[in-house]
Amino acid sequence: MRRRGRPVAEIELDKEERKFLEELARRRSAPINEVRRAKAILMMAEGKANTEIAAGMGFCNATVGTLRKRFLQMRLEGLSDMPRSGPPRTIGDDRLQELIEKTLHSKPKAATHWSTRKMAREMGISRDSVSRIWRAFGLKPHRAQTFQISTDPYYVDKVRDVVGLYMSPPENALVLCVDEKSQIQALERTQPVLALRSGKAEGHTPEYFRHGTVSLFAALDVKKGEVLGKCYRRHRAAEFLAFLKDIEAHVSEEVAAGKHVHLVLDNYCTHKSATVSRWLVKRPHWHLHFTPTHASWLNQVERFFAKITADTIRRGNFPSLADLVAAIRAYLDDHNARPKPFAWTATADRILQRTANLCKSLG
Repeated sequence: MRRRGRPVAEIELDKEERKFLEELARRRSAPINEVRRAKAILMMAEGKANTEIAAGMGFCNATVGTLRKRFLQMRLEGLSDMPRSGPPRTIGDDRLQELIEKTLHSKPKAATHWSTRKMAREMGISRDSVSRIWRAFGLKPHRAQTFQISTDPYYVDKVRDVVGLYMSPPENALVLCVDEKSQIQALERTQPVLALRSGKAEGHTPEYFRHGTVSLFAALDVKKGEVLGKCYRRHRAAEFLAFLKDIEAHVSEEVAAGKHVHLVLDNYCTHKSATVSRWLVKRPHWHLHFTPTHASWLNQVERFFAKITADTIRRGNFPSLADLVAAIRAYLDDHNARPKPFAWTATADRILQRTANLCKSLG
């Protein structure tokens, strides 16, 4: 059927442009306006109408039309905000470049990073100007991130093995991510918690009583999202073997139907102990897949541990160890009442490429 109305200019993307736009659309640290424009242009390349793009991205029709024209004229450079009217700039390009060079390649005296006050004093400009420039160029000297590069000689093979289980799991098999969250403390605050109020966050005293620790062993079903969990006072090979037996009892019906069991594990010593190995030898339908060293983030159950910590453990008030265990069990029951699997989207190639880029940046 022939489209009615004013003809719309078609958007065609080459490989480099499509790759850049897709990465920008996924980037969480990028300016939100640029992310929305990248998603809109990808929709244009799919042949979608301006009205459909406007409804999906929250733009008005005129904005989508302007973005389409700008991209045809300027390509990727048209993603950024265009200069707006206002008073003339008081900081020239030379001083702007000097400020950025100082931020990236130098440190202030007796400090590990620049602050807006230190940089403003160094450059002889206002703090607000420094802050605006840093925001415009995405510079955040006050923040730091941790990283760890795996030195596992079989890093590539293990990444492809584990990610392959997530992206295309075997049909007649169970894929379980297994690990333990050790040394969970039962902390009781020394003073009552101040309730949340309008304009006031919930208040906690930094002092607490310790009532012991517990270790949570968990097995996450990759396909269903259900979590089998059990608490132990210690996390030795004996406790891990006991948990494997619990898993065996839990999946007995599936195993009886001929399904194999694939476990994703990290390299903790209890997972490779002699007692555990002897137990697994007698069960050839069990298959172990180890994540690379220093790459336990590949294990999906780590995401569940982060969730239960944020939702229940970190801000909980536990007068006894039994209260902590009860809270964990209640969380597991609530989670399994409405299980939802995690959506794994990072391909092995993408993970390996990011690792290679990180290694290059370290020289």
